[in-house]
Amino acid sequence: MIRRGVGRVGRPGLVGTVARTAVIAGTATAVSGGMQRHQAEKAANQAEAQEYEAMQQQAAMQQAAAQAVAAQQAAAPPQAAPAAGGDVMAQLQQLATMQQQGLLTPEEFSAAKAKLLGS
Repeated sequence: MIRRGVGRVGRPGLVGTVARTAVIAGTATAVSGGMQRHQAEKAANQAEAQEYEAMQQQAAMQQAAAQAVAAQQAAAPPQAAPAAGGDVMAQLQQLATMQQQGLLTPEEFSAAKAKLLGS
């Protein structure tokens, strides 16, 4: 009988099986690590996108609030100063009442009236 080649024909030996297992395990680890990195990058990008969107919404809400305040200020009529004429009239009536009650003399009434009217 003549033998062809030195190696065995059929099942691989122990060293071949260990080598094949190591290659398969290494490939699986590399693929798994790559997938984990990809998923981590994707999650980070999504978190950044959500944060950016939240900032955009907050800025829009602040701008809307500022516009609402500006619209309210524009729509509200300006508060007029109290009518000086009405106030002066009330004071003159009070002085006249005090004079009629005898609390003021005609001279004191005239002086207070002149002071109120700016004469």
